[in-house]
Amino acid sequence: MSRRFPLLRLLPILLLLLSSTLAADDPAKANAKAEPLPSITAKTQGLTKQDGFLPLYWSKAEGKLLLEIPKPDLELLYLTTIAQGLGSNDVGLDRGQISATRLVRFERVGSRLLMIQPNLGFRADNADADEKRAVGQSFAESVLFGFTIVAEQGERVLVDATPFAVRDGHGLTAKIKASEQGSYKLDNDRSAIVPDAIKAFPRNTEIEARLTFMVDGEPGKLVKDVVPTPEAISLRLRHSFIALPEPGYQPRVAIPGDGYFTLDYANYAAPINAPLVRSLILRHRLQKKDPTAAVSEAVQPIVYFLDRGAPPPIREALLEGGRWWNQAFEAAGYRDAFRVELLPEGIDPLDSRYHIIQWVHRATRGWSYGSAVHDPRTGEIIKGNVTLGSLRVRYDYLLAEGLLSPYETGDPRVSPAMQTLALARLSQLAAHEIGHTLGLSHNYIASRDGRTSVMDYPQPLATLAADGSIDLADAYTARIGDWDMAAINRGYREFPAGTDEPAALAAMLAAERQRGLGFLTDADARGPESAHPDVNLWDNGRDNAAELCRMMAVRKAALARFGERAIQPGRPLATLEEVLVPLYLHHRYQVEATAKALGGQRYVYALRGDGQVPVQAVPAAEQEQALAALLETLAPSALALPPSVLDALPARPPNWPATRELFARSTGPVFDALAPALAASTITLDTLLQAERSARLVQQHLRDAGLPGFDAVLARLIATTFERKTASAYEAEILRGQQLIVVRKLVDLAGKASSAPVRGMALVAIEQLDQRSRKQLAARDAAAQAQAAVIADEIRRFRTIRTDAATALPAVAPPPGPPLSE
Repeated sequence: MSRRFPLLRLLPILLLLLSSTLAADDPAKANAKAEPLPSITAKTQGLTKQDGFLPLYWSKAEGKLLLEIPKPDLELLYLTTIAQGLGSNDVGLDRGQISATRLVRFERVGSRLLMIQPNLGFRADNADADEKRAVGQSFAESVLFGFTIVAEQGERVLVDATPFAVRDGHGLTAKIKASEQGSYKLDNDRSAIVPDAIKAFPRNTEIEARLTFMVDGEPGKLVKDVVPTPEAISLRLRHSFIALPEPGYQPRVAIPGDGYFTLDYANYAAPINAPLVRSLILRHRLQKKDPTAAVSEAVQPIVYFLDRGAPPPIREALLEGGRWWNQAFEAAGYRDAFRVELLPEGIDPLDSRYHIIQWVHRATRGWSYGSAVHDPRTGEIIKGNVTLGSLRVRYDYLLAEGLLSPYETGDPRVSPAMQTLALARLSQLAAHEIGHTLGLSHNYIASRDGRTSVMDYPQPLATLAADGSIDLADAYTARIGDWDMAAINRGYREFPAGTDEPAALAAMLAAERQRGLGFLTDADARGPESAHPDVNLWDNGRDNAAELCRMMAVRKAALARFGERAIQPGRPLATLEEVLVPLYLHHRYQVEATAKALGGQRYVYALRGDGQVPVQAVPAAEQEQALAALLETLAPSALALPPSVLDALPARPPNWPATRELFARSTGPVFDALAPALAASTITLDTLLQAERSARLVQQHLRDAGLPGFDAVLARLIATTFERKTASAYEAEILRGQQLIVVRKLVDLAGKASSAPVRGMALVAIEQLDQRSRKQLAARDAAAQAQAAVIADEIRRFRTIRTDAATALPAVAPPPGPPLSE
């Protein structure tokens, strides 16, 4: 019988399983069997408590961290911060880097506590609950984490925060992978809470964990440069819970061109004749004690504290530059409302009540940042967070060494001019990054208007004195500019009750334009395709072509004096190259600025009815002057290094390896005499044969025959690089290197440009150069034959669409430029 009906033997077991399942599905029965949660008092007995905004309990024995939430529906701000960075600017995981600030709320579901981020990108800005509900149900929320509740006491719940903290909540592995430094995964066995770094303050709670990531495969070079064992990267990540600000802050609506960062969201309660998207500026809360007074003390001044890790005299320079902003707040009606002080002993920089300026170290020079924690509901800035890279000052010092060659007597001491330059730049840098944390974005047109803003990127202004020496006395400004003053006035001025703020702000902005103060920012300046000639990074002056010629003269004078006097006694002569690079490429950013005149357009953020001219083509004469200045930067006589420099540069000694900050070389360990010239030529030719600029040249000539077309510019360029006479074999080889770069750029345009006319003109030029090179193959001159053969090979590979990189000559790449300064 058992053979014919084997399931009968399993029937008792199946019935038992079925009854268990039904019991589990019955909430009443399940709850009846559930163990009651202990009280928070009982659960935390013997644990180390940190009392504050959200209390913390640390179990040293278990290595667990418990977090107390006072009520399940609590709303607060949440963000992550890299507490211990990687130390590589290129990877970009720096100490002090913060995430976006997120509004979160807690919601209890049984034994779980969900941390939910509502969708603030879509709202209904009115009091109608039904409209708010309709918007809320139309767009998804994000559940950021689910905590396990381990105890409760009244409304209060206690959760295990250990799994929450010991996870990659900042996207660290994704950033490492995006930098092509390897595929890393979190190793939980090597990751843990950092007990000394868990803190609870009156308005914020901080949780920190050491996260160790193990590589799957080969670590990247950048990681190898900064991590003791690259297979295991250990970083520290901090999670911050911050109390919502007190009520009373009045958001300020942004207007186009006001120069502020904005908080943008779609307002579905807006009238049909109003814009759907609402923009609020980011700014601090600042109120007068006496609103009726023209100038009053603030209810709560804005105070920034400088990291004590910044050494003197750097510390004093940073304090000075940061304090410049008080001028602007005074002009906006506040007395002593902005201060910068050294962080007092006993004050923890993690306390959200304090705005902090951090002094951060990396293995290579890198960017500085001004970021802020802000309320994502209103745009109110809660905590300013400035990160200043320590190697910034060393790069400015290097610039000064190249320009001044100051060690003529063999005295290794710092010259007053060099120290003044480096410290002046640090003051400007502090003012710039603090400006970001006050809500201001970059203003890259300020250099055109006469250095009217510290929110521009400044090129150090070096001038030639009457005796031919180089003067750096006015390298950087020593105050905030007129645009900065006006921007703070617009953003922070307290208007009388009943004022139509948007109208008042628009009137202030119009008055600034009448004074010649403009604003254009990153989207108008960055990228090789940018088109406004006055909006640039690291440029000087209103006339870009004239400034480029002037800078070439300064460069020439400095190179004439350059030699061993540019480095301190006792240093290897090979390190002259470190000083040579920024001097030799002194003009690189002005080249980029000057090139924007070609096919360029001057435009403004015009509004209907405001009377501004929205867009104008750059006049033909200005484009011609720009082209002439650019072509002069290709003169082999300007690019050939003096024999005195070439004869002073030996191979690098042990323990002084070549770095990416130096010129590339095809000559092995010894200095490559052609590499600097080819690097500088690449910078100029990149700008002249840029795809979008070439297309603009085509189109502007179609609309106005008086403006140059791409064909005319290309003809001038080919004549300059293929027909120019040279004075020596050295200069002739520089010219041949430029010819090869031109061919490669044309090949790139012919194969990739999105403009059909640009492609066609590039193809025609390639055909003409191919015919020219074929004739040169019959020449008796060996150098001319070799050049013709290389050009013919480049064109042949283009025509046969060969992509084998091993058969192609490597392209010339100049040493890295940005960040020159921030």
